[in-house]
Amino acid sequence: MRTGSIDVNIRPSWDEYFMEIVYLIAKRSTCLRRKVGAVIVKDNRILATGYNGVPAGIRHCDECGGCLRSRLNVPSGERHELCRGLHAEQNAIIQAAFHGTSVKGSTLYCTTMPCIVCAKMIINAGIQKIIYAELYDDPLALEMLNESGIRMERFFHSTVHTENCP
Repeated sequence: MRTGSIDVNIRPSWDEYFMEIVYLIAKRSTCLRRKVGAVIVKDNRILATGYNGVPAGIRHCDECGGCLRSRLNVPSGERHELCRGLHAEQNAIIQAAFHGTSVKGSTLYCTTMPCIVCAKMIINAGIQKIIYAELYDDPLALEMLNESGIRMERFFHSTVHTENCP
């Protein structure tokens, strides 16, 4: 049986399930440059979700002159502090903390490999595994995540490939 473009007779793997959710979460992003979604999972249960965008109660970039990073010609992966928004991974970790939920020993699913700022937060939050779909050019993030022992897996459509580097 098909519903729209989804075949309801095919049961997705857990990784496929959570990655589909991550892309749905990314649609809530208010970022004008890149839509990113994240979900933190433990024992196949969702603990928290996040997407990139400004903090709660703050005007979105499209309401205050557009993307600051674009106006300042800041290249991707540089000067993270020159942005009104938070990254999806940050928002997911913050949401868990806000609700008193430990993420220690969890898995983070994300549309994009984490940057160095998110990598440091992920390490200290006790997340033990990251599954991501899209590469993000941040060698220091990759180095620190590998050094920390966090398992990194790149998701390729319906399969996951384990790798130490992209």
